[in-house]
Amino acid sequence: MGKTCLIVGCVARGGRDPRSFFRLPAVIENQCEKTKTLSTQRRLLWLNRISRADLGGLNLTHARVCSAHFLTGKPAQLFDSDNPDWAPSVSLGHTKVKLAKKASAVRKVRIQRRSKKRRMYEAAESLLQMSQCLGPPDESGIEPLSDDDPPTDEPNTIQCQTDITLPLMDGMQCEIKCLTQENMDLRKSVQNSTYSEETFKGDNERVKCYTGLPDFTLLMLVFKFISDDMSYAANSCLSKFQQMILTLMRLRLNLSIQDIAYRFNISCPTASRIFVAVINIMYHNLGWLVKWPTRYVLIESTPTDFRKQYGVHVSAIIDCFEVFTDRPTGLMPQAQTRSNNKHHNTVKFLMAICPQGSVTYISKAWGGHVSDKYITENSGFLNHILPGDIILADRGFDIKDSVGAMQAAVTITAFIKGEKRLSMAEFIETRKIAHLRIHVERVIDCIKQRYSMVGGPVPLDYVQNLDQDGLTVLDKITKVCCSLYNLGDGIVSFH
Repeated sequence: MGKTCLIVGCVARGGRDPRSFFRLPAVIENQCEKTKTLSTQRRLLWLNRISRADLGGLNLTHARVCSAHFLTGKPAQLFDSDNPDWAPSVSLGHTKVKLAKKASAVRKVRIQRRSKKRRMYEAAESLLQMSQCLGPPDESGIEPLSDDDPPTDEPNTIQCQTDITLPLMDGMQCEIKCLTQENMDLRKSVQNSTYSEETFKGDNERVKCYTGLPDFTLLMLVFKFISDDMSYAANSCLSKFQQMILTLMRLRLNLSIQDIAYRFNISCPTASRIFVAVINIMYHNLGWLVKWPTRYVLIESTPTDFRKQYGVHVSAIIDCFEVFTDRPTGLMPQAQTRSNNKHHNTVKFLMAICPQGSVTYISKAWGGHVSDKYITENSGFLNHILPGDIILADRGFDIKDSVGAMQAAVTITAFIKGEKRLSMAEFIETRKIAHLRIHVERVIDCIKQRYSMVGGPVPLDYVQNLDQDGLTVLDKITKVCCSLYNLGDGIVSFH
């Protein structure tokens, strides 16, 4: 679409005239209240200066005003409201706005100078009034004039007024400096109260409450890993550190987007956008913490309880855990996510931990209706198994054939198989397996308690929308929570 100027009588056209064209200023609603007020006033002033009756009801998205209608050739910034180019003022096609063509940025300087002088005079007046409201003269150490003293002459009165005015001006400058310093201190205190680094520094209890991490040092280590990829500009409403705290607080406390928006004084779309963006960064920068260990690492880190029962051959303890979701609207998604065990719509993840208790594998999200055996055989977990490995699992994982094909073994608790009770050998074996397999359930419970968001329910948007890698937001959230959990100590003692 060709660019044409809205001003009446202006024949400027894009591509033909060497002029710049500027859009009508939009109303900015996703920032502070002052920005919204100024942008609204500015848009109304532009429309008033353009002064065309045929603009009502039209889509002004592509409307333009050329550079010939500004003194400097371009509009001023939003907060520079004293600038004559805050709105078009030259060759408007009407006489409603009478502004001399010779006016320029000098007019702006004069306005600012007059405003500064007015503020100085008002401050001097207030100081003079304060001096007049002081106690009686004898309290200030100045002797009062007696009736016999001669009256003062006019030149002496003028000199006295000058001597009073100069100290008042000096006092006014001191008060301005004090007010400036007080303003800076107030800004710093407000910044400290809005989840800045100073808020968490030296307060490990606060760090643990809001982020789930054990101390401030580890929090700053996480920030160092992700800060380089986070976006921040001069007009950003939150700093990089605050964006990370927003994300960790939502993972930790499962806060709603509305609650997050109120806490950080931002809009709901901004809060949602920041959360998803930081989750993507944390997934790519911290995902390596969930890593399948090598055989050498397993041999060195296997606790004594496992060595007594299985030597150093146990490579993983596996289990599935489910996350509640909102109920889908379609019948097919409802059937795919309906869990028979939880009697709720869920998604299911396969988790594997090493004998020491660290998470070494987490699958993508599967519908809650899918069996544990199917997820294990189709999620890519079997690709990590080496010959001679032993996998500990619950009785729902009937995967002996698929694991046996990898020249490994799976040890599961015994089935009753229609009998009233287990034999003594089966009872001892089942008890031995359950004593060691219980660690994976402890890890799952610990992750859900530390990061309540994976306990659900999660919004459907986090489950349905896939990125270019075929991952949902919930896939990334779960892996990030597992990565943050691995930063702490393991749950199983080596001895």
